[in-house]
Amino acid sequence: FSLVTSVLNMSVFKDQFVLEDLIQELKKKNRALSFGPLQSNGHISVQGSFPAIKLLRDFLLLKAKSLSEDKNEESKSRQRPKKKQQHHRLTTERSHFVRGAEGEKQAVVLDTDMYYYMRHFFLKEVLANTGVAISDVTDGDITTLYLQKVRSRLDAGQVLRVKEKIEKQSIELHNALRKEKIQLEGYTRDKKKYKLVCESVKSRYPYILIIPYDTHIDVIGKSSEVFEFTNEVNK
Repeated sequence: FSLVTSVLNMSVFKDQFVLEDLIQELKKKNRALSFGPLQSNGHISVQGSFPAIKLLRDFLLLKAKSLSEDKNEESKSRQRPKKKQQHHRLTTERSHFVRGAEGEKQAVVLDTDMYYYMRHFFLKEVLANTGVAISDVTDGDITTLYLQKVRSRLDAGQVLRVKEKIEKQSIELHNALRKEKIQLEGYTRDKKKYKLVCESVKSRYPYILIIPYDTHIDVIGKSSEVFEFTNEVNK
């Protein structure tokens, strides 16, 4: 299908965001999509190509999950204030960290594999000479980045600009990256040798990221390079 129409329920974000502002942000980041008017119940229709719709959906799911986790942490803290006093402080700090009004603190939710790739190849360059520091919290397939300025005289908008650069980079990578798993089952005695083969082949693919685990090796990169890399390793 050349065009797909989807109806999004944005009401889940109404307690944390001004929906009209959030929609405007989505429009700027997804110019290939056409947005209908925002309805009073929080629904909005979106039309575009299937990959673009899927990208928007994935982004909103990550954002919704992050907000849900914040609510759960705050709820648990209120229920058990004495036993969870330290946890409550952490939750409050995280909430302020995300919603700092002066623009000095921001958060970005990313797919974990994408974050690993960005951290390996791009983040150092993105952060160079910005005066912005990043910390990360990984929960399975989702990693949340917390951005904060480290120079007191830094322009208040600098953290937001770094956040926007990371988000723009993540959208570009989402369309370009592919992950392939090389299973190590059946290679009990030769796992180390197999991993060495991957390292050797990788020298010819500088923009491939390999992440070894006990049971498999993740290969992340552009689709064509991942295909060629895995073929060489499996020869």
